[in-house]
Amino acid sequence: MAAWYEESFGEDYLLVYKHRDLHGAQAEVKRMANWLRLPAGSRILDLCCGMGRHSVALADEGYRVTGLDLSKVLLTEAHKLDNSGRITWVEGDMRSLPLDGPFDAVVNLFTSFGYFEEEQENTRVLAEMGRVLAPGGKFIIDFLNASYVEKNLVPHSQRRDGNVLIDEKRAVEDGFVRKRITLSEPGQPDRKYLEQVRLFGLEDFRRLAQGTGLAIEAAYGHYDGTPYDPETSLRLIMTGSKRKEA
Repeated sequence: MAAWYEESFGEDYLLVYKHRDLHGAQAEVKRMANWLRLPAGSRILDLCCGMGRHSVALADEGYRVTGLDLSKVLLTEAHKLDNSGRITWVEGDMRSLPLDGPFDAVVNLFTSFGYFEEEQENTRVLAEMGRVLAPGGKFIIDFLNASYVEKNLVPHSQRRDGNVLIDEKRAVEDGFVRKRITLSEPGQPDRKYLEQVRLFGLEDFRRLAQGTGLAIEAAYGHYDGTPYDPETSLRLIMTGSKRKEA
């Protein structure tokens, strides 16, 4: 049986999340790029790049970008977005990167972490980030704020896109936030997908990072640079670097 992330990031994902726009990604990345304080031309890995919105925005800031994702469908969309061929696109698993680097920075954006049932699998992602980073290299992990999600979860929502009814049910279960998506179309069998993310907090990330060579140095609660507050922040955005002795 395929893992949820092998099934969910396909053609229907493009329909469910078609409202995400490049302009928003550019604004987010511009702010976060300032936190990296890297010169133009620096090599950046966009880990779990999806449709490439953030990769393109990083390239627009003057960085040399590699975008990696497991989904062939999303990488095909990323190629379309990168019509000038500025970005290197790579298919691969974030737990075992088919890359050696070294990169000046690795960014993992829009809650692309915590997919795996076993904690050691999530730790492997951080270890791989550390492996491909140059000593002193920077990283950003843009994650959800678990406390905020638990308090503000919308259990159920529906919307239509043409003839397709998109039904989304959300729940916190066994330490994960889970979204069950059903797409219903007249005359067609329902199409069902699961998405899940482990509800890690800041101290969980500090614990997972031990032994990976990564050091978390700052935490923000929003793309505007507001300090992280575990009770009220919308996001948990962590920045840090690879220890030079690692």
